[in-house]
Amino acid sequence: MKKMNKLFLWSLLVFSAFLMSCSTVPITGRKQMNLLPESEIMAMSLSQYSDFLSQNKLSEDKENVEMVHRVGNRIAQAVEKYFTEHGMSDRLNNFEWEFNLVEEDTPNAWCMPGGKVVVYTGILPITENETGLAVVMGHEIAHAVARHGNERMSQQLTVQGLGTALAIAIDEKPEQTKNLFMAAYGLGSQLAYVLPYSRTHETEADQMGLIFMAMAGYNPQEAVDFWQRMSELGGEKPPEFLSTHPTDETRINNLKKFMPEAMTYYNPNGD
Repeated sequence: MKKMNKLFLWSLLVFSAFLMSCSTVPITGRKQMNLLPESEIMAMSLSQYSDFLSQNKLSEDKENVEMVHRVGNRIAQAVEKYFTEHGMSDRLNNFEWEFNLVEEDTPNAWCMPGGKVVVYTGILPITENETGLAVVMGHEIAHAVARHGNERMSQQLTVQGLGTALAIAIDEKPEQTKNLFMAAYGLGSQLAYVLPYSRTHETEADQMGLIFMAMAGYNPQEAVDFWQRMSELGGEKPPEFLSTHPTDETRINNLKKFMPEAMTYYNPNGD
């Protein structure tokens, strides 16, 4: 009986926290649960970002570095414009955009809270050109402004019984919390506890990224070509129900479904 009462109280606490912290994802309109204060997320983001830069080599390829800066700035301006026009500019409070190209063969990129974006040189052969890079950076920036990392950490800290107190989690389980943060923002390799939500995040980032890159003056139709190139890389892939990402076929079909809306935002001049 005591065990059932404790479970009931815990469930009630989680449900109450959900009601108090429920917000809406821009563009998609999905309700999400972000239990963690953005100020704490930002602080951890800056710390991990500084650590990462100190341990990795920035690219000295001037042409590619300038391309990363150019694409990043254009998409950031598009994001700010969209959020201002829709009365959501407060979601970008404390964002100080920064874009870096890092020497790393892994085909990857990520964006931390606050607009700290890193692109790995290993993804450039797949992006092929500036528009292909805009697909990747638009997608990663969408994750950050949609606060997907906060949502994933909220879900996993709740599962671990750490509730809403990130500060307590850091004090009591610093390494575990650090790994959790890295996984939530694409720096780790472990699967999320709530797998379907992670696939939802990927699909949302695809949809939002298309609109952001279109507003920045990049043709969103390139996204289909980029993901087709990714699918042709080969290698053994887990079935979709075990993966935090949609299958290539599902992702490409979704992109085609989102394309008509994205094209209404497309301005080749980026104005």
